[in-house]
Amino acid sequence: MKTFVVDAFTDTPFKGNPAGVCMVESPLGDQRMLEIAQELNLSETAFLQPLKNHGEYSIRYFSPKKEIPLCGHATLGSAKVIFSTLGLNEAHFLNIQNIELSAQASNGKIVMEFPVYETVPADAPAALLAALGVSAVRNAAYNEETHILLLELESPDEVAGLEPDFTALLRSHDSINGVLVTAASGPDGYDFHSRYFWPWSGSNEDPATGGTHTFLAKYWSLRLEKTRLTSFQASKRTGFMEVELKEGKLQIHGQAVIVFEGRLTI
Repeated sequence: MKTFVVDAFTDTPFKGNPAGVCMVESPLGDQRMLEIAQELNLSETAFLQPLKNHGEYSIRYFSPKKEIPLCGHATLGSAKVIFSTLGLNEAHFLNIQNIELSAQASNGKIVMEFPVYETVPADAPAALLAALGVSAVRNAAYNEETHILLLELESPDEVAGLEPDFTALLRSHDSINGVLVTAASGPDGYDFHSRYFWPWSGSNEDPATGGTHTFLAKYWSLRLEKTRLTSFQASKRTGFMEVELKEGKLQIHGQAVIVFEGRLTI
């Protein structure tokens, strides 16, 4: 099975978020896809299977722990592989929730179209804040579709400086997939910074996360009163993207670099 590793939300190899991309040649069971994701041991591995129309694919995403319904960086990586190997400039994906995701090559970037999600006010458990090393938050919100808790902090420096106790973090909550910390940017050319911790469903920290922007983009759009924003993810590998709210959809503008191509023997 043709398999790739793609660094997404970056223009530099070994930065951004590495995604596995598997071009499925014959049907795979859920357990086998999970085993392959565990073998590759990346944040997510995408499994692409062509549909009837040219340029259309079913797409499923697995972390080493479980299936993830929606993943931004693995979709970006998948589009990069399709465009680079098949010569296409547009692709459409259908995920396990029957949500249609699209990607289009544009001026050296890939523009993906994703749904836009809302957040509702939420409480941040004291044990979770202690595990993160956070003394206070400006706001706490929750997204139902992704089961992610959002915490707005005072500054991007605070976001970048967090060193969570992941054992304590995992014990501090039993009904979320992850916790996203974010803050408005300083004078660095970005609109907001974020980091995403998800030991409940994936790795300790995701390096660059497109899926969180399904609700993070609208969250900051309302606060900053603008519909096109630049985002920086302050993980060790770092990552960046532009997001735009347009006609009820989210457009994510990103770049990706293929760093590995081979065949996986199963």
